[in-house]
Amino acid sequence: MEGKLRNMTAIYLLRGEKVLLLYRQGGRVVNDVWTGSAGGHFEKDELNDAKACVLRELYEELGLRPEDIGGLALRYIALRNVKGEIRQNYYFFANIKEHVDDNLVSNEGLCRWFPLEDTGSLEMPLSAKYIMNHFREKGHLTERTYICIANAHKADILELAES
Repeated sequence: MEGKLRNMTAIYLLRGEKVLLLYRQGGRVVNDVWTGSAGGHFEKDELNDAKACVLRELYEELGLRPEDIGGLALRYIALRNVKGEIRQNYYFFANIKEHVDDNLVSNEGLCRWFPLEDTGSLEMPLSAKYIMNHFREKGHLTERTYICIANAHKADILELAES
């Protein structure tokens, strides 16, 4: 292991029992799968501030500002070893406010609202699939933060309690 890292964020926007997902097209790392509503790689000045990264991506990809969402929370941190590179993904969830139109457009692909219960059958990146399954079954009922360690065969998802 060379110690190479890739830090990324994603945000999942909720409206009631629906989640906005993005069918990402033309991405460098993630392509032709359903992902969070917006997300991407950290800039150098964001390395210790995942929230700053996700808010920047939210604006760049969907044109939304912090005042357009409520309850923004880091809910999952995922770790994967992909080709000798440790990928760290920070998954945020937020509620989209009522004044925001449902017909959002992204410069990264196609946006679509899904009932939470329908997300299990969608093609997603591996960590995102594990996390959405957990969120759908348990995570949406709590305000806890979880850590996900995933590989191609399984994921361990544990509560990240403050110590």
